[in-house]
Amino acid sequence: TMRLQAPQFQALFTPGLRSVAELFEKKNYELRIAGGAVRDLLSGVTPQDIDFATTATPAEMKEMFTAAGVRLINNKGEKHGTITARLHEQNFEITTLRIDVVTDGRHAEVEFTTDWHKDAERRDLTVNSMFLGLDGTLYDFFNGYEDLKNKKIRFVGKAAERIQEDYLRILRYFRFYGRIAEKPGDHEPVTLEAIKENAKGLAGISGERIWVELKKILLGNHVNHLVQLMYELDIAQYIGLPLGGNLEEFARVSKNIQNLSPKPMTVLTSLFRGKDDVTNLDLRLKISKEEKNLGLFLVKHRQELTKGSGPEALRPYQDFLMDSREANTNSKIFELLKYQGEEQLLKEMQEWTVPSFPVSGHDLRKMGVSSGKEIGTALQQLRDEWKKSGYHMDKEELLSCLKKL
Repeated sequence: TMRLQAPQFQALFTPGLRSVAELFEKKNYELRIAGGAVRDLLSGVTPQDIDFATTATPAEMKEMFTAAGVRLINNKGEKHGTITARLHEQNFEITTLRIDVVTDGRHAEVEFTTDWHKDAERRDLTVNSMFLGLDGTLYDFFNGYEDLKNKKIRFVGKAAERIQEDYLRILRYFRFYGRIAEKPGDHEPVTLEAIKENAKGLAGISGERIWVELKKILLGNHVNHLVQLMYELDIAQYIGLPLGGNLEEFARVSKNIQNLSPKPMTVLTSLFRGKDDVTNLDLRLKISKEEKNLGLFLVKHRQELTKGSGPEALRPYQDFLMDSREANTNSKIFELLKYQGEEQLLKEMQEWTVPSFPVSGHDLRKMGVSSGKEIGTALQQLRDEWKKSGYHMDKEELLSCLKKL
């Protein structure tokens, strides 16, 4: 057996975790770290959040914590077997080992067990099915550690069975592939076969759940390969992607933005040929208003809002921003520059502060322009002159310009 002694593992032992461990030990209930946190620790990464698994039932945990005066947080997790306890300013989410009795492709009815192997068996991927004892012992029933070292993504047991328990696992497979696999195209044929045969099941999964996974896929590695695969395996149509998606543009843009930290929507929009594709995606996935607006903005401006020639490369973007009456236009322009792969211009644009127009109606009144209509016209003319100067003219220059006008 392997025992983990990594510093990331040692660092988990906060006063809170020590107290929790003591309580379980006193009662002879087993407690282990489960799932994603084990995968992270074995990869030398500090896990963001840690799930624990135990042989104790929710009722037994409640009784034990209550007797010890530990505060329980009601997160409605109890019917799935999860209890959340709060000790030393830290939350501990602990779930009873379970077996799926009935699954319908979306939800499972569970019953509790004390068999660690049975619990591991109902998890999705081998790299997510390991447990870690608090002494550092690894419990690995499906060669997850081997797969992790070899950067292989495989379902636990038979792929088709795991997928039919919850069709969202198809997208989870893609997400972890983009996170762990070393190169594109390293899939087991039987896995791809199972995905293709069960793709239709994604039609019954809620848009919100799909969008959470899809966003992570779009920001992971091998995104071009994975999206092409979604089309080859017939998944695209069930998750809101356009039937005739522009895969050439997607390949080009996903290369452009590799190191530019784009928003998921920026990557995805390259598949779209027009604004209807954005609307259809929204109908299926219920994306946020901000995401929808960004998609529409990119579709509309990606071709004609491009860099100027020579030293004035940024000007078209600056002018667009200055003329815009909408909120967040600058962040949309940043995303457009990422989409276009303009890394240098993006840096310059991010450093550029929007100048404020130096002349006010008050200045014009001082100069004897009195009617509101005339003031409006004069201000507009001065704004145009200011814009032509690249926003460099100051108040004096503009007002002397007015005299000429």
